[in-house]
Amino acid sequence: MNVAALDQLWVYLSGNPLLSLLATLLAFMVAVRLNRALGGTPLLHPVTLSIAILIGFLLLVDMDYATYFEGAQFIHFLLGPATVALAIPLYDHRERVRRLLVPLLLACVAGILTAVTSTIGLALLFGVRQETLLSLAPRSVTSPIAMGIAEQIGGIPSLAAGLVLLTGSIGCALGPAIFRLLKITDPAVQGFTMGLSAHGFGTAHSFARLGAVAGAFSGLSMGLTGLLTAFLLPLITRLLGLS
Repeated sequence: MNVAALDQLWVYLSGNPLLSLLATLLAFMVAVRLNRALGGTPLLHPVTLSIAILIGFLLLVDMDYATYFEGAQFIHFLLGPATVALAIPLYDHRERVRRLLVPLLLACVAGILTAVTSTIGLALLFGVRQETLLSLAPRSVTSPIAMGIAEQIGGIPSLAAGLVLLTGSIGCALGPAIFRLLKITDPAVQGFTMGLSAHGFGTAHSFARLGAVAGAFSGLSMGLTGLLTAFLLPLITRLLGLS
């Protein structure tokens, strides 16, 4: 293919919203291959690598985010069905969930309080601006919920989404090492912990590396944590006089 033909192809693609969808899919495929080539290290999660690749692509072609999202919004739409689908493996373990419901709820509340108070405490210690602090507070729930909470309490939704991704990456990197250190081998406990601390990243990691049981409990934890945080965090920030 000569230069003129390539130029015509690029002109066609650049004016087509499907370019964003194609770029997103290709970025993820490349990121998965890179992650596997590096031994599957959670330090370089495929989602994190995909984000880096897409940022480079948008800068290279001088495309703004609004234009990119116009073509990639179909993938964003699929987040809803994908989240609902997490109920399928959870249904297979419903009896165990029913028996452990009270301890699971208590663990969720303890995890939320720990995450929120430690985040707010460190942010206040380092003199972080209030708007940034309120964007940090919901970092331990999945992105759509974190963005909604941040907007409600006076934070920056886009910053909250970025911090959620960073939290998920760190959780996937540190989680397995902590399990080995504390000799935690129960897949339900591992999965629930990953969903609580690393939300969507942790749930994907649980299904891929820890098994179906861990994935089911991780999905449950992610959902419960998001639901409870949406109610508890605005109350906590009001009690502390932050919003």
